[in-house]
Amino acid sequence: MDPVKKRQLIGSLILTLTAVIWGTAFAFQRSGVDRIEPITFTASRMTLSAIAVGLVALLQRKTVSVDVSKRKEARSNTIAGGVSCGFFLASASILQQMGIVYTSAGKAGFITALYVLIVPVISIIFFRKRYSFIVWIAVAMGVAGMYLLCMTESFRLNYGDTLIFFCALLFSGHILCCGYFGSKGDSIQISAIQLVITALISWILAFLTEKPSLQSIVDAIIPILYCGIMSGGVGYTLQVVGQKFTDPTVASLLMSLESVFAAIAGAVILKERMTVRELLGCIIMFIAIIIVQIPMPKKHV
Repeated sequence: MDPVKKRQLIGSLILTLTAVIWGTAFAFQRSGVDRIEPITFTASRMTLSAIAVGLVALLQRKTVSVDVSKRKEARSNTIAGGVSCGFFLASASILQQMGIVYTSAGKAGFITALYVLIVPVISIIFFRKRYSFIVWIAVAMGVAGMYLLCMTESFRLNYGDTLIFFCALLFSGHILCCGYFGSKGDSIQISAIQLVITALISWILAFLTEKPSLQSIVDAIIPILYCGIMSGGVGYTLQVVGQKFTDPTVASLLMSLESVFAAIAGAVILKERMTVRELLGCIIMFIAIIIVQIPMPKKHV
């Protein structure tokens, strides 16, 4: 297999695993808002994520040698990437958790995953990037599939929906940021820095707007542990690593599968029954992901 295609395949598999982790974590995230205030929940889970990934980053620094001539540039990109990604991740995560309080899980999942459409639009406007018609077909199918899967009620935007929409915009920025810096710096260290930044911003806002308490954290310890270690620590690290080899638009399509895996996890773990409409949505999204992976023939001049 061609080395470039092999790296792209590895990136796609990593991002699919990321979607699995995020999809199964959504139920824990939703249950957490019943026991703890949203920003405090985000601060707690991101602190746990920062500690876990930070330890891995420290161990990695001791075992990996870097060419001295490239060390300064890589370090600069790593710090810039970590801080930039951290800003987007903190803002998006806080708005998502706040929005979930005021809207249904289905609408939250659909509106959040609109980053699959926002990412290519931003890429065209700001980066002058061009996409083939097959990518646009896949994006349209992805949005349609998410609608069938997530939307079970009338689509009326309320306060929570508005927060989730801005969250989708910020997650789009996060995806593009990870795609840009992931190949220029150290992926693990970028992830560690972004999680530290996210935790710090979240704690500052939590103490300014909420009343964090140890008891509320203890009450929500199971959702915090899962979302902190798996969704935050493992998931966001895999995202940065996977996006080193994947176009941001393709990456957004792959990661939007979190809504599909959330529905599958609910059916398998919680014994929830999926409707024909939801199954159709899953099938359409899977087809969209398969289509976008098919290599297009190059034009001969």
